[in-house]
Amino acid sequence: MDIEEKMRLITRNTQEIVTPGELRKLLETKKQPAIYLGTAITGRPHVAYFVWVLKLADFLKAGFKVKVLLADMHGALDNTPWELLEKRYQYYAKLIPALFQAVGADVKNIEMVKGSSYQKSEAYFFDLLKLATLTSVHDARKAGSEVVKQSDNPKLSGLLYPLMQTLDEEHLHVDIQYGGEDQRKILMFARESLPKMGYAPRIEVMTPIIPGLIGEKMSSSNEESKIDCLDAPEVVKKKLSKAFCPEGTVEGNGVLSFLKHVIFVIKGDKKEEFVIERPEKYGGNLSYKSYADLESDFLGKKVHPMDVKNALATELSKLLEPVRKAIPDKLVKEAYP
Repeated sequence: MDIEEKMRLITRNTQEIVTPGELRKLLETKKQPAIYLGTAITGRPHVAYFVWVLKLADFLKAGFKVKVLLADMHGALDNTPWELLEKRYQYYAKLIPALFQAVGADVKNIEMVKGSSYQKSEAYFFDLLKLATLTSVHDARKAGSEVVKQSDNPKLSGLLYPLMQTLDEEHLHVDIQYGGEDQRKILMFARESLPKMGYAPRIEVMTPIIPGLIGEKMSSSNEESKIDCLDAPEVVKKKLSKAFCPEGTVEGNGVLSFLKHVIFVIKGDKKEEFVIERPEKYGGNLSYKSYADLESDFLGKKVHPMDVKNALATELSKLLEPVRKAIPDKLVKEAYP
């Protein structure tokens, strides 16, 4: 695969890359660059995780080493009870690889890293203290404002969160950090802070945050906004039937956004079409090769929201079937009692 094809793969469906020039230079000068994404082990993962799983799959195809940080320490800093940390780590350690396998990713160049496996080291702790002396309370709170739960009387842990995420870039020995656009303030904080420590700034890659079922960000802490990765087909269909998907409206439409950023990416790579099944009396089945064609018909009110929802429910349930099988019921109950 040449550099232009790698750039196309890496940049598709991204919101922002800081900076594209640095990314191109990295591809030109390093045989196997490394990228990481961190996921704090807090609430139960939902289907929006497929957005970053697919993007990391693009990096795998482009020849990258991919590291997924299962951030148990970050989970504790963001209010996960300490006594549940290990079980939640085990839950994520089984579920995240299953998500990659569900989309057909080649997992041989994926490394799952437990945060506490290196974040309790002497070198890491020294760097954390040093960075704390270089960071104001204002800057730390601002960096974490879109990610860490905020309150009028915040705990000190929330201020440490962005500092640790910054240091992870160095201590994981990666060239790129990847996250959703809600991570931007932390990623830019990292760009500014690492040189103060004598470390090189990393490239930062961001993808859009897709709306949830109620028109807001899909969130583990808001049950109404999300479809859990272990939801049964009937639950998926029921939740989607109630989802925010007004006829002729694209903005804030989580159903269409998920189709664009997940289903059509998978279908496109497999050279398959997205099929909406309808009775003949309502015009018969519809097939779409591209999301743009579906969006055009939706805006023109040529396809009904419920037909789109039902088709998505079918595709999503197929995608989740191997994921559901990967997680024992006992572990679910222990991690999320």
